[in-house]
Amino acid sequence: MASDSSATKAKLAVLIDADNAQSSLIGPLLAEVARYGTVCVKRAYGDWTGTSLKGWKEELLKQAIQPIQQFSYTHGKNATDSAMIIEAMDLLYSNRFGGFCLVSSDSDFTRLAVRIRESGLVVYGFGVRRTPQPFVTSCNKFIYVENLVPNEARTPRTGEVVVAQKQDSTTQVSKDTRLAAQLQAAVEAASNDDRWAELGKVRQLLTHRHPDFDSRNYGCSKFSDLITATSLFDIHREGKGGPIYIHAKDQEHATVK
Repeated sequence: MASDSSATKAKLAVLIDADNAQSSLIGPLLAEVARYGTVCVKRAYGDWTGTSLKGWKEELLKQAIQPIQQFSYTHGKNATDSAMIIEAMDLLYSNRFGGFCLVSSDSDFTRLAVRIRESGLVVYGFGVRRTPQPFVTSCNKFIYVENLVPNEARTPRTGEVVVAQKQDSTTQVSKDTRLAAQLQAAVEAASNDDRWAELGKVRQLLTHRHPDFDSRNYGCSKFSDLITATSLFDIHREGKGGPIYIHAKDQEHATVK
């Protein structure tokens, strides 16, 4: 998982396509980024002389994000993307960073993500659920920004409304055949000789195979909660505070080693 000790030491550059991102989500987004490393650069790109980005000023000041001005030279052409790509390459060649966070839902950054990964750096993508798949899969991990908004902020009421929402999510998880296939394949690949698989290794493998995999996509805050909700696996913890192992219920019972 990207939140292990090696990842949290990584120096990260956060580059934001302000034309293609919501200012209201920057606070939760940066909190998410902190799980993966230390942010050394925070830049947001756009035409700050216009009115379309007026809602950004407060967040830029609050989060100490450096605004990078880019005029729109020609109507219909996105000069902001080009400016962001050029600066990303300059930062890449400085050899000062262990990874990049690209905040956009625009597929134009697909080649940039691929190029950064070719240099051996990690790429975290942040965008909405309608982000084109090529950009999603070009990142090591892709986080949908909708998952960064608390349930309370997405519903008109709290309490019973949120509880009902979680119950619906659990029901959907148990009926999701695509999710079941992904989990079963990952458990099989990560399992030991006794067909048990360590939970952390399963999660890592899922992220490698599906960069946008996230238990929050299914209404579960933790991966272990998602595994429980599927009702597909037996769960065993090895000692107090030890690693958790899972085993497909339809397989012959075996002893964990």
